[in-house]
Amino acid sequence: MKYTTRQSAILLLSDGTIFHGKSIGISGTTFGEVCFNTGMTGYQEIFTDPSYFGQIMVATNAHIGNYGVNEKEIESSSIKISGLVCKNFSFNYSREDASGSLENYFIEQNLICISDVDTRALVSYIRENGAMNAVICTDGSTVEELKEALAKVPDMNGLELASKVSTKEAYFYGDENATYKISALDLGIKMNILRNLAERDCYIKVFPFNSSYQDMESFNPDGYFLSNGPGDPEPLSSAIEVAKVIIENNKPLFGICLGHQVIGLANGVSTYKMFNGHRGINHPVKNIITGKGEITSQNHGFSVNKEELESHLELEITHVHLNDGTVAGMRMKNKNCFSVQYHPEASPGPHDSSYLFDQFIENIKG
Repeated sequence: MKYTTRQSAILLLSDGTIFHGKSIGISGTTFGEVCFNTGMTGYQEIFTDPSYFGQIMVATNAHIGNYGVNEKEIESSSIKISGLVCKNFSFNYSREDASGSLENYFIEQNLICISDVDTRALVSYIRENGAMNAVICTDGSTVEELKEALAKVPDMNGLELASKVSTKEAYFYGDENATYKISALDLGIKMNILRNLAERDCYIKVFPFNSSYQDMESFNPDGYFLSNGPGDPEPLSSAIEVAKVIIENNKPLFGICLGHQVIGLANGVSTYKMFNGHRGINHPVKNIITGKGEITSQNHGFSVNKEELESHLELEITHVHLNDGTVAGMRMKNKNCFSVQYHPEASPGPHDSSYLFDQFIENIKG
């Protein structure tokens, strides 16, 4: 790859559709499943969220880069999206506490970006035709060359990606003198999840995605956590087995997003790839238990089967997505286990869902 300026660039979808734009930062090609996020702010958190690994992100907000970047607003150590598609890219930024420009951040992180795209038309196309693989090209490769390369990119359905973003070695987070100890399975964990647990007097040991129950139990934790992450949950046989054993032993267990799906699979409930998925910071969810509504941050392309949950003897639905009725949360009737399909740690303005971390602590207390 090489540094470049505003050269012509294209986004090629797997069905042959092409969108034209201009390159930002570095030159090259990048592949991934194209998806879109409707958030008006929080682009740096989105770009560094491990759950987006393997995906080309389309930003529906018209302006990206206008407030620069800040090293405190990251969810992992690096950018995780495969590439960015946007309408207007701001090379200048106007926030006092910004640590630099988004353009330089992309150059440092080797991210390929295309701007000046008709993102309204692109998002409408994705909504009508579903999420699909795509390639961003900013180096002048021919369409035929790109089609040939794109045909070799694996589909997200059945793709295991947690291993690509999980920690290689276990590590600790928080105050070792905290009241509670948590063993967390890293399937692509976000930093803000760890911050929320630490703020609730927890000392966390974060384990690689393929750790065994014995590994996690050796920390002698008060509770267990299964994190968010990218890809299809079904190939995660090790994590599913860990969830089964935790549940069998009736240990306090909390799962978010991919962790939520793993808990479903551990209970024999299937998951499926959604047509578009949910990605944004204003998704409405209803808590069936309390009757209250929540404005939530969501990022997932897979979901737990609702019909199977409704007939399950050990599980019950606790939250539903108000836009399409999909499962947004569940709990076990006779075990100390619950999970949600959204991000209570994100708190995009309202903190409607932060109570879930408090609920986890109450479950630990017994």
